[in-house]
Amino acid sequence: MPYVNIKITREGATPDQKAELIRGVTRLLQDVLGKNPQTTVVVIDEVDTDNWGIGGESVTVRRKRGQ
Repeated sequence: MPYVNIKITREGATPDQKAELIRGVTRLLQDVLGKNPQTTVVVIDEVDTDNWGIGGESVTVRRKRGQ
């Protein structure tokens, strides 16, 4: 049973976009590894940019500086 966890920043991914990610990842695992789509689990976690850090700073701070 494949389990895939997708983490993205919480910046307005639509329900349709998330559904497309779930379908696409499920199809990819089926096509490449022969995994059963009925037992493939895909979870999307949306993380606030204040809670996502790169290089010792939050994404919020980096984006305010234009990085």
